[in-house]
Amino acid sequence: MKYSITKKITMIMISIVAGTVLLCWFINTTLLESYYVEHKQKILLDLFEMVDQESAKGRTDDEDFLIRLEKQSTNSNISMMIISSDRTIMYTNVGDDERMLVQFLELIFHTQNQHTKILESTQQYTVEKTIDNRLQSDYLVLWGSLQNGNMILMRSAVESIKESVAIANRFLSYVGVIAVIMCAVIIYMVTKKITNPILQLAAISRRMTDLEFDVKFQSKGKNEIDLLGEHMNQMSETLEKTISELKSANNELKIDIEKKTEIDKMRKEFISNVSHELKTPIALIQGYAEGLQECINDDQASRDFYCEVIIDEADKMNQLVKNLLTLNQLESGCDHVVFEHFDVMEVIQGVINATAILREQNQIDLTVYGQEPEYVWADEFKTEQVLTNYISNAIHYAAGEKQISVTVIPGEETVRVEVFNTGNQIPEQELSHIWDKFYKVDKARTREYGGNGIGLSIVKAIMDSFHRQCGVRNEENGVTFWFELDSRSR
Repeated sequence: MKYSITKKITMIMISIVAGTVLLCWFINTTLLESYYVEHKQKILLDLFEMVDQESAKGRTDDEDFLIRLEKQSTNSNISMMIISSDRTIMYTNVGDDERMLVQFLELIFHTQNQHTKILESTQQYTVEKTIDNRLQSDYLVLWGSLQNGNMILMRSAVESIKESVAIANRFLSYVGVIAVIMCAVIIYMVTKKITNPILQLAAISRRMTDLEFDVKFQSKGKNEIDLLGEHMNQMSETLEKTISELKSANNELKIDIEKKTEIDKMRKEFISNVSHELKTPIALIQGYAEGLQECINDDQASRDFYCEVIIDEADKMNQLVKNLLTLNQLESGCDHVVFEHFDVMEVIQGVINATAILREQNQIDLTVYGQEPEYVWADEFKTEQVLTNYISNAIHYAAGEKQISVTVIPGEETVRVEVFNTGNQIPEQELSHIWDKFYKVDKARTREYGGNGIGLSIVKAIMDSFHRQCGVRNEENGVTFWFELDSRSR
């Protein structure tokens, strides 16, 4: 990610560590030498005070004092010389007495080089920073007079601090590089552990914007992110339930608006079509019943045939009444549509299993094309009715190779289900009329298997209640019926 929190935190921590290392390097370079000189000056003054006090007490020849003096001079890398007023050397810890004495005299008579800088001066002593002309090295020098009248000269090299600063900075640069690398690795790993759950929540929220509520956050603890994830899970469940209720309510509202303009037309068409459809079976029942009553044929076989005709026509009338009631409820909006989130592939498989015996009797092969699962928003029971009608029609009209295929095609907002069967095509001029109530393309064959021309009208009414499309098209070797369902909740 371009604006990744992990990258930002890692870069911030690397910047802090690198900045700290650079600050230490800057302080070492600019202030360490001054601090060292000030510290060294204090050591020289402390040592001067000790010698001055001991000289006042006349204990400069005491062995214990000499041991302490030598120890402190050695530890602090200080060269020292004490001389009397007649230039007799009373004490020294350097090998070249004459050269030390010459430098002492140069300091007294102010013949030192121009690079000498006085750091502190009193009536008793003077502290200077100077350069040795022969060695071209910096030294810190203290010279002055003791209380017993002797003169003292102390010198300590300052040049070593520059080398120490360079070594310290070089070492600090190595440590700094290692620290930055280790910091980068550790911070990246730590922030990655923190941001991974955040990225998971981001992915879940992105899917929730597409109204996909199946994914859940897997909580692994009880920190703030885990609590946020649990609350998002609860929000997802609440949103799914609310959307389902809203879609049902919205669908009912649309139906209520539409049914007022259609109700009068539906009543007229219903009476006309029912009268026409019931006329034939009633006439048959009446004719065969009168034949039985008048004993037109006295043999048992004829009577059984008459009874079978009467029962068959009565059954067709019963089925017609049931379909009419179903269709009337759908078109009038009295039938309640409940939108649910379900897998349409499971519904298809259920209808296929229910029609297996009928396919075996007609020696028909059926193939399903689609990926599982494929979730949609619709009324699951009514969707099953549509599929049952399509597959039943395909079984009754399948001819030639006697092949049926059910294909599920996912789209961006809808899922299309297509049912194809081999056989005769539907005449183009009749394609727009097959959804009309009581309309039959092949009236003889429709009556043969007990159809009454209402099945596709029921399909159309169901799809209208879903506010989705259905249709039919002729193929080269058969016919395909299709319908669409919502794949998204909006």
